[in-house]
Amino acid sequence: MATRRCLLRLLTRRLVSHSPLPLAPVPIAAQTLTSLSQPLAPRAAIAASLRLLPPRCHFATRSSDDDEEGDDEEHYEEEEGSGDEWGEDDEETPAAKPPSGKTEEEKLVEAAEIGYKVVGSLGADEKPFKPYEPVFAVVQIGSHQFKVSNGDSIFTERLKFCDVNDKLILNRVLMLGSQAQTIIGRPTLTDATVHAVVEEHALDAKVIIFKKKKRKNYRRTKGHRQELTKLRITNIEGIDKSFLQQEEIDKSEGAAVAA
Repeated sequence: MATRRCLLRLLTRRLVSHSPLPLAPVPIAAQTLTSLSQPLAPRAAIAASLRLLPPRCHFATRSSDDDEEGDDEEHYEEEEGSGDEWGEDDEETPAAKPPSGKTEEEKLVEAAEIGYKVVGSLGADEKPFKPYEPVFAVVQIGSHQFKVSNGDSIFTERLKFCDVNDKLILNRVLMLGSQAQTIIGRPTLTDATVHAVVEEHALDAKVIIFKKKKRKNYRRTKGHRQELTKLRITNIEGIDKSFLQQEEIDKSEGAAVAA
């Protein structure tokens, strides 16, 4: 019963019309005069009210990006303006090469294990190349052996610690030979050396490596280009070359007889 009474009271309150109070009519001219008669707010108060307003918020990402770009441009202009005038800048220093992490002694030991020694760079006035001589040598560089003569060029695996136009000494000589004699080392010849010059560092032709496992859906294709170093043999030492002088004498005598 109490709930019904409460519901009836609420319904009767909503249905009862509230009569508004009568308002006295005011002419428009009087309203304008009263509004003009009120004093205007000073500028300082208006500025203070504006300061109390919340800051402007950007909900779009483009506005933030534009601000960042503007900051970057200002930073770039400051960097440009910070430089000195033309002709007053300091001289540019070349960038230092990253260290290899090995000392000179370690480099020499590693090069000796491979089978060579770096003497120095080739000078502009040097002419190390000589005419062909009928003498050959078998040298070992790394795990490969080469039969070389004066003036031959060979390709080896990339040699460390040497640049183009560097002079090398190949000290692992296994065999020397000529028309007059043949010398075989056990396993190397201590007194024999082969001189060479580094001409270039190059890459070998590409080799395709293909792997497949049947019924496993496994296929892999890779390519590899081996790094190479091109050497030019300039001289072979450690063998008697007196027969070459005798051959030149015989040739000169034969030419004189023919004339």
